[in-house]
Parts: sequence; C-alpha cells; structure tokens
Amino acid sequence: MTHKNNLFSLPDPLPEEEFFEDLMPDSSVRIERIISTGQVTPPGVWLKEESDEWVSLLQGRAVIEYEEQRMVELERGDWILIPAHTRHRVASTTVEPPCVWLAIHGKLRN
Repeated sequence: MTHKNNLFSLPDPLPEEEFFEDLMPDSSVRIERIISTGQVTPPGVWLKEESDEWVSLLQGRAVIEYEEQRMVELERGDWILIPAHTRHRVASTTVEPPCVWLAIHGKLRN
C-alpha cells in the first residue's frame, strides 16, 4: 500500500515533549521524523546509538554537542553522520520555527 504524508505537517497542538514518528515501521533501517520545540538533552546526559545515525535538520536551528566539547551548529538543510557509539547530546533547538529532523539509523558506513 502506498502512503502519502508531508514531513512539514506538524501536530496541532504541538506536543510539550519531543515528538518521534517512525516513518518505516518493520524495516531493517529505522527512518524517523523528530519534531523539537526547544527540547534539549538534559545536562550530563549523553546519547550513544548502537548504529550509525544520519540526521538532517529540515527546519529550524539546532546545536549538537559531542563529548569532547565540540559543537556543531545546524541550520535548515544541514546534515551530519554520527557514527555508532559516539557520545553526543542535543544542546539547543529552536521553538519558532520548530525543528523538524529526518533521522536514519542503521549500518550506514563500511
């Protein structure tokens, strides 16, 4: 069955928590849309995925911080590849406009 939707269609009202939507359930590669409205990773908490993570910021502005204190500023259209097991955190996201992310998780590198 063919599905049609729009990555920029936002829930109304926007949820208070960060919104995660699995776009390809039951697939060997996880593709998700994430909507952030000012949410960040709590101080002292580090994210570490078991698989590679390709992330594109489709709307808004955000900052990703790596454990070695390197910051990467992202604007609309920017993308990054976060290798598996890399400790990182979301340091900031814009409220207006909300951040719309597209993330692909899986073995993305050789």
